Amino acid sequence: MNKDSKIYVAGHRGLVGSAIVRNLQEKGYTNIIKKSHSELDLTDQQAVRSFFRLERPEYIFLAAAKVGGIHANNTYPADFIYENLQMQNNVIKAAHDYKVKKLLFLGSSCIYPKMCPQPIKEEYLLSGSLEETNEAYAIAKIAGLKMCQFFKRQYGDNFISCMPTNLYGPNDNFDLNNSHVMPALIRRFHEAKINNEAYVEVWGSGKPLREFLYVEDMAEACVFLMENYAGNESFNVGTGKEVSIKELAELVSEVVGFKGELRFDTSKLDGTPRKILDVSKLKELGWEYKMEISEGIRESYEYYANTTYV
Repeated sequence: MNKDSKIYVAGHRGLVGSAIVRNLQEKGYTNIIKKSHSELDLTDQQAVRSFFRLERPEYIFLAAAKVGGIHANNTYPADFIYENLQMQNNVIKAAHDYKVKKLLFLGSSCIYPKMCPQPIKEEYLLSGSLEETNEAYAIAKIAGLKMCQFFKRQYGDNFISCMPTNLYGPNDNFDLNNSHVMPALIRRFHEAKINNEAYVEVWGSGKPLREFLYVEDMAEACVFLMENYAGNESFNVGTGKEVSIKELAELVSEVVGFKGELRFDTSKLDGTPRKILDVSKLKELGWEYKMEISEGIRESYEYYANTTYV
């Protein structure tokens, strides 16, 4: 990409998209296209094609998606599969038809089988059954990854994919019902501290192991891949380190300054027991994460404490 290349960041208001915009601007890219949902509904095929016909973007970061945690995925599976398929199908097909130079599709680590070997290698895709609670979202993301590969194979389109682990950081979704575990814990512990509550209840047993990547690192990885890779493989993006939900809750509690008790509601779903990515392929290409989780939580809490949530 040249500094004046026309770059469309789909989902620029979201957690990842906003971080990609910041990263591009810091690197001196000056021609970034941003469209809010009210300006461009990516589930509307005609609207998407009209946008491509008028704007003619050269490069695309496809970070737009309908996302949520266990509760949201398990409660609204039809919405998750339909809206995500519509968005990515419309954008990827239009990128092909309007001869976009390069597209990066952002998937998710939930595309991998529930019980596949750990750490998870890219080659484990489609080797087993998915986690039931987010199956709809995972199927949509698998379709997007494969669509990029098939358009490259059949037409030679320069479409690539990456699969991030659990992301967190500035501009996260802190809604208690529809957010992921990290922002939900930050908000819950903060409110418990403010209200002088005796304890905080965490969903599940606390035993599942998870990997977390600070979103600014994710954005750096996306731009790195866009600038340096043009093959037909997908890449895991993460830290290669894991923490239990119990340990995570304790870290958040410490950062927030909550002094009460920590309780676990074992009647709630745990989800996948362990999920850590093998990130050796991206490391060999020349990229590694920078932000450790303890510092990342501090940065996220500082962001939260300065938003209108408080």
